[in-house]
Amino acid sequence: MILFLSNFKSTVLLSFLICASCGNPAKNTTAQTENTLEIPTETAPEKIMVAANRTAIYLPLIKGKKIAVVANQTSVLYKDTGYTHLVDSLLSLQIDIKKVFSPEHGFRGKADAGEKVKDGLDTRTGLPIKSLHGKNRKPTPSQLNDIDLVLFDIQDVGVRFYTYIATMQLVMEACAEAGIPVLVLDRPNPNAHYIGGPTMKAEHTSFLGMTKIPLVYGMTIGEYAQMINEEGWLTDGKKTDLTVIPLENWSRNIAYHLPIRPSPNLPNDTAITLYPSLGLFEGTNVNAGRGTEFQFQRYGASFLDSTKYDFSYVPEPNFGSKYPKEEGKTCYGSDLSRTARMNEFTLKWIIEAYQNCTDKSKFFLTDGFTKHAGTTKLQEQIEAGLSETEIKATWQADLEEFQEIRRKYIIYK
Repeated sequence: MILFLSNFKSTVLLSFLICASCGNPAKNTTAQTENTLEIPTETAPEKIMVAANRTAIYLPLIKGKKIAVVANQTSVLYKDTGYTHLVDSLLSLQIDIKKVFSPEHGFRGKADAGEKVKDGLDTRTGLPIKSLHGKNRKPTPSQLNDIDLVLFDIQDVGVRFYTYIATMQLVMEACAEAGIPVLVLDRPNPNAHYIGGPTMKAEHTSFLGMTKIPLVYGMTIGEYAQMINEEGWLTDGKKTDLTVIPLENWSRNIAYHLPIRPSPNLPNDTAITLYPSLGLFEGTNVNAGRGTEFQFQRYGASFLDSTKYDFSYVPEPNFGSKYPKEEGKTCYGSDLSRTARMNEFTLKWIIEAYQNCTDKSKFFLTDGFTKHAGTTKLQEQIEAGLSETEIKATWQADLEEFQEIRRKYIIYK
């Protein structure tokens, strides 16, 4: 089997036999926690092997080195009887892990969206946890001065404003500056089968979008790491010494089911497939299901016209949302919890909500919406009453340009 593997010095083409064993995500035999999803019985004709399971390939690259791991609750190796966290597995193999860097939501994935995460110690392992969503979002030189290699393994969902890719980029940047290699363990992107949405404009880049890519970019986190590195998107055009360990038996047409919540408010496959489209509501005053058990599977607000909707709900504080929008108010909107797997990004729900808003001055949080959309134009187009077809037509040149760049870094068919 031929796969792409980015070496520490260059991208090369290798042919090799797979030595590691493990397969499709299997249900954890322990009691389900708030992070655990229901796992379907089939995901692919053959067993999908995430890169974390391909220990025969990457263990020789990290043995004898002082390691920092960038990880959260999704950083696991799958077994027939459940799963083991990557950090626990590496420690059992006598890998010298010095510290763990944690992204938004923390190492165990329980913090609210945007909530600052503090440094600390992991109670299970005693390892120091250095937050990349608190005092700093980029590892500092002092945090890297005792490290030989940084290993990154976090589940992504393929949406530009989902901040794990920004964390990866800042980690790569810090490592490029410090001359430290980065090893990325790849995982499937459940939204990798299409691209869409507006492209980030340079003047609006932020932690919600650091590069000029579409809102849905159709790449695994490993493919995207290669793009960042080779396109000169790190500060001053630096490159990090990058290796990507690829997946086995996965392609974009496989509807991959995540066995662990990638973040507190993406509780199931339906939320993940809707997140690219409903995520734009984060830049408005409309509630997108936070404060309910149907996060990113519904939307509504007290200021949407109740005569236009036959569905309503009341957001209340819960796991992953201490202060939901429209808390305690009756929200009128749409229930999308039975939506099938999406094959495109759509504006239909946000356009409909804006058209049915009783006080349009309440709708947009302009700065937040611009950061999510990546452009000021989308808000202007919605306010001007353009149709979805008309708006999408304005994205085509940017999407075609991105496709040409993306093509160079695609590992999987």
